[in-house]
Amino acid sequence: SAGPVRPSSGYKKAEDEMSRATSVGDQLEAPARTIYLNQPHLNKFRDNQISTAKYSVLTFLPRFLYEQIRRAANAFFLFIALLQQIPDVSPTGRYTTLVPLIIILTIAGIKEIVEDFVSFLLRNGMWHTIMWKEVAVGDIVKVVNGQYLPADMALLSSSEPQAMCYVETANLDGETNLKIRQGLSHTADMQTREVLMKLSGTIECEGPNRHLYDFTGNLHIDGKSPVPLGPDQILLRGTQLRNTQWVFGIVVYTGHDTKLMQNSTKAPLKRSNVEKVTNVQILVLFGILLVMALVSSVGALYWNGSQGGKNWYIKKMGKCWDGVHFPELTREPSSDDFCRMPPTPSDSCDFDDPRLLKNIEDRHPTAPCIQEFLTLLAVCHTVVPEKDGENIIYQASSPGEGSGLSVPRCPLLWVFAVTLGAVVGPMTTFLSFSFSYPCSDRKRMSVIVRTPSGQLRLYCKGADNVIFERLSKDSKYMEETLCHLEYFATEGLRTLCVAYADLSEREYEEWLKVYQEASTILKDRAQRLEECYEIIEKNLLLLGATAIEDRLQAGVPETIATLLKAEIKIWVLTGDKQETAINIGYSCRLVSQNMALILLKEDSLDATRAAITQHCTDLGNLLGKENDVALIIDGHTLKYALSFEVRRSFLDLALSCKAVICCRVSPLQKSEIVDVVKKRVKAITLAIGDGANDVGMIQTAHVGVGISGNEGMQATNNSDYAIAQFSYLEKLLLVHGAWSYNRVTKCILYCFYKNVVLYIIELWFAFVNGFSGQILFERWCIGLYNVIFTALPPFTLGIFERSCTQESMLRFPQLYKITQNAEGFNTKVFWGHCINALVHSLILFWFPMKALEHDTALASGHATDYLFVGNIVYTYVVVTVCLKAGLETTAWTKFSHLAVWGSMLIWLVFFGVYSTIWPTIPIAPDMKGQATMVLSSAHFWLGLFLVPTACLMEDVAWRAAQHTCKKTLLEEVQELETKSRVMGKAMLRDSNGRRMNERDRLLKRLSRKTPPTLFRGGSIQQCVPHGYAFSQEEHGAVTQEEIVRAYDTTKKKSRKK
Repeated sequence: SAGPVRPSSGYKKAEDEMSRATSVGDQLEAPARTIYLNQPHLNKFRDNQISTAKYSVLTFLPRFLYEQIRRAANAFFLFIALLQQIPDVSPTGRYTTLVPLIIILTIAGIKEIVEDFVSFLLRNGMWHTIMWKEVAVGDIVKVVNGQYLPADMALLSSSEPQAMCYVETANLDGETNLKIRQGLSHTADMQTREVLMKLSGTIECEGPNRHLYDFTGNLHIDGKSPVPLGPDQILLRGTQLRNTQWVFGIVVYTGHDTKLMQNSTKAPLKRSNVEKVTNVQILVLFGILLVMALVSSVGALYWNGSQGGKNWYIKKMGKCWDGVHFPELTREPSSDDFCRMPPTPSDSCDFDDPRLLKNIEDRHPTAPCIQEFLTLLAVCHTVVPEKDGENIIYQASSPGEGSGLSVPRCPLLWVFAVTLGAVVGPMTTFLSFSFSYPCSDRKRMSVIVRTPSGQLRLYCKGADNVIFERLSKDSKYMEETLCHLEYFATEGLRTLCVAYADLSEREYEEWLKVYQEASTILKDRAQRLEECYEIIEKNLLLLGATAIEDRLQAGVPETIATLLKAEIKIWVLTGDKQETAINIGYSCRLVSQNMALILLKEDSLDATRAAITQHCTDLGNLLGKENDVALIIDGHTLKYALSFEVRRSFLDLALSCKAVICCRVSPLQKSEIVDVVKKRVKAITLAIGDGANDVGMIQTAHVGVGISGNEGMQATNNSDYAIAQFSYLEKLLLVHGAWSYNRVTKCILYCFYKNVVLYIIELWFAFVNGFSGQILFERWCIGLYNVIFTALPPFTLGIFERSCTQESMLRFPQLYKITQNAEGFNTKVFWGHCINALVHSLILFWFPMKALEHDTALASGHATDYLFVGNIVYTYVVVTVCLKAGLETTAWTKFSHLAVWGSMLIWLVFFGVYSTIWPTIPIAPDMKGQATMVLSSAHFWLGLFLVPTACLMEDVAWRAAQHTCKKTLLEEVQELETKSRVMGKAMLRDSNGRRMNERDRLLKRLSRKTPPTLFRGGSIQQCVPHGYAFSQEEHGAVTQEEIVRAYDTTKKKSRKK
């Protein structure tokens, strides 16, 4: 339950700059709030119901109509349909445009409703067995292991010692590593329903904001002094409870006030570049149409004034015009595991290799080393093992830590329990004395234990360069281990070296005094502790090395390599910390071992500006060109880099790098980066993600792709396209994307072509009929032109057309540049097709018109009239545009043949039937007998061969000239595909006899190797050390040492309700 809300003031926001890591202006500060516990509500907060849907019941109709009408084609249709409702304005009738428009809008509306419906779904399953939307501020909520948090909550207590709990924040920052949150000691014992119901007091906290890593508040429990609440006590909506049986919390923010929703963006109305270009051209055509109407009106006035008195039979009638008519176009969450690498000549092996067990059983000379190696892995870690029946659950703060103890097929790793100050095995007990937790600065961790034999021993594991510089001269296996490390590094694995040192009692006692003094000092404690660790972590004896794979989804490195060949720039935007992000960059091969790294990690605007300016200066003439350099920037620095005064320089630097990795970025920053690239670089952007934290950038990008996976369906539900694996992006872009672009552009161009051909003929006819408004074709023939007679060719072009086979598209990623450069659809191509249609219309009208210029009597005694000429011209138009579709078709299928030849047949059948239905069906009396007259005319049959041939000969000649003078890569690949089919061989060769993969290499743009002397030494890494496997949260609510010492897993865990 929740109580009244009274505004409170006097709070000073914590100066956590990472919480405000965005250059977008902060929203207006929301007033602070006071939440009363277990008391009735007086004021009302926002409810917990949210909707990420694009439409609601109230907004659907206006927003949908706005989205449709802003398309120039639909606006044009609507304008024409409204004009046609005026009596006697349109010679084609009132409904020939309105009905098709309504049908198209209805189908589009149904499609939008179906696509948007899934976003309304909410999850159930709360402690109170209520729906999420019923949770209110002030409610005390219970969440059990595996469930998602329904709102932002202040943690009271949990099933873990000292009110600790583990959460996965993948929906917020994309990190799959577990984070630790800890409730206050004052509330840690509140673990029963009765105690919670007696809780009385208030929570005073800041108002809702989007700062993920910031929270300021106070908890006032009646009868006790107030205690501060910070981000370590807050569980955010969208995070998942992990490795914790249950938690109790008090709801502080709900619905759109939660930090998850504060970081979300509104779903935009997206338009493709093809649609934008089409809209502009339609507006231009509309202007031309108005000019044509004006010319026709002036022509009518002039003709009537000069010829009206002479031609007494012309009846004066209201002028009307018929315009040109354009129809509607219509990584899986990273799971670290020990790599299964093939053994190298120097005998590296997997943990499940039978040689390990055999060496121990046979007492091989390496047996003691193997035993000590495995003992170190079982003792020197931050993992808390717990038994759940017969199963063992490892509570690890990172997958890398847990993987060392969770190899299921390894018979050598003993099952250890953790008790206060000791690690207990089946037959051995290691007393733990001192502990130094891992972090990205130290790149190692150590533990001092007393072995069962009473020997004091220091176990240490860490990055190879850190361990090797602390090894004793008597250490063995150094050369062999270095060989293994080089091999593992070339495979993109994260490596750890493990070593130990025996300590004397006197040496340990002396060090312990220094450690205790350093751990209690107030000033520079971290530095003093580091100096203390340096004293003891020396003269180590090397035991070996481990290699852990950041297991990405299958095919990720290959997919990225292929996309880079297509000259697609790839930026990684992640919530992971810098070291993890760099390791992922190496794992996916976006960053190579010989690639220089520019590291930007500054703490002020001036420092960021200076660093970026210096790097731009160092690049010199190479600025603006792609260099073999990777830029690494964290979210804190990115906030300043995206500020108005630095943004341009940052983009210049980023675009000069082959790869860009932005780490520790918030969901809002991801969206902002995409928006900046869209607007400043004028590039087409594609965003791909698999979690709720990626929704903002997916919606902001021109194309949003969601990966359905273990992080939920939020990204999928808000995306334009959904795929199951990242590797599918290769086919989505290079194959289906290129095919779709080719199909859509050909379909649009063909639709404009066929309509210009038909309707411009009416303009030519106006010069013959004195601009009287008389149409050449029968009105329903005009109305059914796009609906029936020429409807099939655009469908086959838009569905089945493909420029090359899938194999060729994947083999030659450079073909994607046709799509990138808009070579298939631009202003030049559009007006080229329109001019071509204009030429065809001239041939299609004036050739038959001149041939039938003089009236002739047919054998039946009937004389020819305008409709006789109109039906002949109409037939020629249908035949020509259908054959034109055949010329545009590259991939012929049975449907292509059906569309081309079937459309001609449909018109002829319709023409024959339509000419005979009157007076049985009282429509089209003027068409009575027209089919017989046309089909019995020799002029018609002669022209049926000559006129379409004359039109298409021009197209064939133009295409042959282009093909001869300048052959494109696409045309060469098409030729080679044809030769391959003829020869029945899969191996393709070009005209010079070289294999196509050789040509592929020649066409690939050469990468410039940037000299290392080009950059400052302070923030550039020319050669990155081999990755290490520490990836857990640093500087969290509880240190790793406190976690291990807090647990006693030999006792049965409480299961209080």
